[in-house]
Amino acid sequence: MSKDLYTGTLLVGIDQVLFGGKAPWTLHHRHADHACLKPAANYAPIVYPKPDGKLTFDRLSSVFISNTNHAEDQPVHLRLKNTALPVSVNLGKFAAPEARYCPAGVYEFVKGDDNAERLQINAQNCLHCKSCDIKDPTQNIEWVTPEGGGGPNYSNM
Repeated sequence: MSKDLYTGTLLVGIDQVLFGGKAPWTLHHRHADHACLKPAANYAPIVYPKPDGKLTFDRLSSVFISNTNHAEDQPVHLRLKNTALPVSVNLGKFAAPEARYCPAGVYEFVKGDDNAERLQINAQNCLHCKSCDIKDPTQNIEWVTPEGGGGPNYSNM
């Protein structure tokens, strides 16, 4: 066994037995994650390199590998409390963070017939990570537990 394993075991024991899970070195974050998002105008856009298909992959290929599946007749588990907020606030002020923080590309802004932007939710891709429930700046996305055992199929777990 390694020294790190013994050290980690000792620290967990001290934390749980002596401090009841409230060790003084526990990291605290005093604000909700969605409250820490700053307007996009304050920052320069990040230009990410294109996926190379060997070491890095595009989102939809990664969703395919996760073997994600939801039944066609399953009730929608991602809902918007207010359908106007994604365009008026999230797209306008924060440059559509839901289209970037979702690891599965569930949220995308598309132009409608009237050429106006709207948020399209591709719930079939959802990995159930709940990033949208945590990070949405307006807390407008309502994530409810899906029924029927759908979602990613982690075969070796």
